[in-house]
Parts: sequence; structure tokens; C-alpha cells
Amino acid sequence: MSRPENGPGVAVLGLGPMGAPVARHIARAGFPLQVWNRTRATADEFGQRAVNRPEELRARVVLSALPDIDQLDQIVPEPVVRRWAAQGTTHVAVLSTTSPDKVHGLADRLGRHGLVVLDAPMSGGDAGARAGTLSLMVGAGPEAYRTVEPVLRSFATTVEHMGPPGAGSAAKLCNQVIVAGTLVAVAEALDLGRRAGLSGGQLVRVLQGGLAAGAVLDAKAAKILHRDYRLGGSAANQVKDLRYATALADTLGAGLPQTRRTRALYEEVLRRGLGDADHAAVYEVVSAEEAAGNE
Repeated sequence: MSRPENGPGVAVLGLGPMGAPVARHIARAGFPLQVWNRTRATADEFGQRAVNRPEELRARVVLSALPDIDQLDQIVPEPVVRRWAAQGTTHVAVLSTTSPDKVHGLADRLGRHGLVVLDAPMSGGDAGARAGTLSLMVGAGPEAYRTVEPVLRSFATTVEHMGPPGAGSAAKLCNQVIVAGTLVAVAEALDLGRRAGLSGGQLVRVLQGGLAAGAVLDAKAAKILHRDYRLGGSAANQVKDLRYATALADTLGAGLPQTRRTRALYEEVLRRGLGDADHAAVYEVVSAEEAAGNE
């Protein structure tokens, strides 16, 4: 997509830990930008780029950084879609983790008004969003991908066209299976090391130097060691993603035995009232279960 020198080009809906840095990168890349956020104070840093209501957005490409398509459906009913279409919107990209079925449903609804939907879920967490180093898994038709790809590359270093709409979401669910399962393994290892009298810091350093090294260990070990679960990626969103993953598995006949156990652990995190905490809070469940198992 070319970068028009005048007039709006890209809009971002939702300025949370992921959406706000994404919007900043898009602006720095030179794309004319508008933003909307339910809490206007959060949008104030964007000055005149912020609009009060979603229907006021005038952009060719709209990116949804809302938690899921459910929230997008709520704020973009049919009258808003019609107004976007009349004002020149042609593409809507969903950056959140969702299900392929929801992507297809949104594509059908918006397609009736001439808007093209693609899914481009993000991996890399809030740190990757701030650094502009996200990995995006894109589901789109070839023409839609060519249109939106330059925008996506303004805030991501890895952008893969996985297939038609819905394919990006399926790929992201594969990603979440690995992230969630690995985080449980990290929590178990650090709990075992603590019980064995090992230094947590030393253990992490030696793990980082061997085959156990990885992005999840790097990003989450300190949170677990300090039991500091200030928000990165929430436990509630992790459960949402694992529910989508197991539902897709049921449809396709995949077993996912480890993932189903992992999902149960994260659902226990929610039952303990830690849904808004970083998903590293699964350590609180893992360590408690291990203690119970030793009684």
C-alpha cells in the first residue's frame, strides 16, 4: 500500500499494551494514522489522531487490536460498517488471537458491505510490540495481502502469508500451544529447582546456555522468580487462546493431550482470581499442585 501524503490511511482500534505501540510504529513509518480507544484518556497521547467514536474513522485500512472479534462486533455494528465503506475503508485486519470460524464470520458480515477481512495475529508480546519486532501470521487473499503488507511490516520483523482468511489464526493457535506448554514447563522447572535448594538466578542462566534456552524462558523466568505478575500477556487471554486451540483440534481430530492438561492448569489460575495477571502466574498453580502431590 502506498503512503499517501495527505488524508487518513490507517486506523488502529484498541490502544492496550499491544495496540498503542503498534500505532506508534505505524505513525513513525509515515502512514497517516487515526486511533480509537474505549478510554479516551489512553488515546490522548495521539492528539488529533484520536477520534471519539469508531464511526468517525476515515481510513483505507483498519487494524483491530481489540482482545477478540467479539469486542470488534460490539463496537462496529452494521451502521458503522456502512459508514466506513462510504468513507473509503476497504480492508479490516484482525490482530488479536481468535478462531478461524470467527474470522470467517466477520469476513461474511463485512463482505456484504464490500470490506475485505484478513487476520494477522501477533506474537512477541508487549515487548515485541514496543520494539517493533513482532511476528505476524497472516490469513488473506493475495490482493488483500499485497495491500496491507507494508503496513504490517512497519511494526513487525516477521510477516508470513499463511493462506486464506483464517489461516493466520490457525497458525497463531499453534504458536499458543507452544507458548503455554513451554511456560508451564518453565514454571515446573523453577519450582523443582527451588525445592532442590538451587539458586533461581543460576538455574536460569545455565538453562539459557543450553537446549532449554528460548524466548519464553527469557521473557518469563524473572516474573516467576520474583512472583511479579504485572501484566504482559494475561492468564485470561491465555485460557481464551487454549480454548480456541482445543476447539479447533476437536474439529480436525487432533488429540492435543498435553495442551488439554495445560489448559486445565490455566483455568485454575482463573479460578484463583488471577485472570488479569500475567500468564506466568501459572507458577502459583504448578507449585501448589506439586506441593499437594508430595503430601
